[in-house]
Amino acid sequence: MILDENLQESNSELKLSDKEIFTKIWTSPRLVFKYLNDNNYDKFVTILLILAGITRTFDRASSQNMGDDMPLIAVMALCIFLGGLLGWIPYYIYAAMMSWTGKWLNGQGNTNSLLRMTAHAMIPSIVTLVLLIPQIAFFGNGIFQSNIDIYGSGLASIIIFYTTLLLEISLGIWTLVIFVIGISEVQKISIGKSILNMILPGLIILGPIVLIALIVRLVR
Repeated sequence: MILDENLQESNSELKLSDKEIFTKIWTSPRLVFKYLNDNNYDKFVTILLILAGITRTFDRASSQNMGDDMPLIAVMALCIFLGGLLGWIPYYIYAAMMSWTGKWLNGQGNTNSLLRMTAHAMIPSIVTLVLLIPQIAFFGNGIFQSNIDIYGSGLASIIIFYTTLLLEISLGIWTLVIFVIGISEVQKISIGKSILNMILPGLIILGPIVLIALIVRLVR
């Protein structure tokens, strides 16, 4: 089980090739995170953060229906440019906050180690970029619009839509699982505490906003 892996290499120096990093992250994430953390291995952090930023920007473009106001080429250019240039910033802030809140749970990870972990944990989500190819081929700018017609091209378009949707959901869930394991390994805390460490930054950010909104509503 990946949540409680027996690290056979623990009695000797753990060595992974670049290929093994990208293949074992799917099935033996704790092993990969141990290697990355113990060796401060940052070779792919920058490119992974860029791709993760692009992925996140495409997700926001779809959820906010940017295609309703912009042509496809403009949406894609904006997502690639802004996502690649600025998309890493939220991940850095989140890693810094996890490092801070993790100390409340006796976590040992710093911002750089958690950012490294985050970049590699995002690999399954980054794969969803590949799914854009069939989506755009069948639906064009429709995947970024509010009135997408999944039935317009017959059975093939329906199959493509729901297959890619299922894959996106599956990859998103697996990203979350790997992320929790990564926090556990880097912070040297239990799975339960790593889930709490993952949630705390969001609570700290959203808590004051919700509180202010409630106060505003009460005084009206």
